[in-house]
Amino acid sequence: MPTYLIIDGYNLLSGGRALSGQLEAAREQLLRDLASYRHRKNHHITVVFDGWQQGQPSEQREHRSGVQVIYSKRGERADQVIQRLARAYGSDCAVVSSDHEIVNAARAHGAFVMGALEFASKLRASSLPSGSVPHKELDPGEDYPARRGPEKKGNPRKLPKSQRQRDRHLKRF
Repeated sequence: MPTYLIIDGYNLLSGGRALSGQLEAAREQLLRDLASYRHRKNHHITVVFDGWQQGQPSEQREHRSGVQVIYSKRGERADQVIQRLARAYGSDCAVVSSDHEIVNAARAHGAFVMGALEFASKLRASSLPSGSVPHKELDPGEDYPARRGPEKKGNPRKLPKSQRQRDRHLKRF
């Protein structure tokens, strides 16, 4: 069953840098990238953009190349729309945002959360040609035994359970 992917559009676009005059062009490029990502991964993708200051009196929805685009209505922030969608889909969705308010609300409803920078790197990596798959480097250093007390048991090199679960979720993207 495909996952519902809810994306905070301007959060993903900014990616830690300020957006200048080419906002419309950047938004169009993002929608093209997401459409090709949807074609490869077969996830239901919803991108939410803010419209609370200059938006329409009602919420605007449109489909562009298989990607649902939502502009929040005037007076409503995109954060509120994303939280509402995360509540509706629950554990069947993944939320892409670096906003702490959205992240906490999505986790409270059981959604998988991915940071905007993390998803942006996956989006760029998935658009690379298939011949340019990055390879794993081997550690040339010596192998030292782990320093653990006698009360500790288990494999010291095994990742914590929560990290292994997160890695399994990330493999779907």
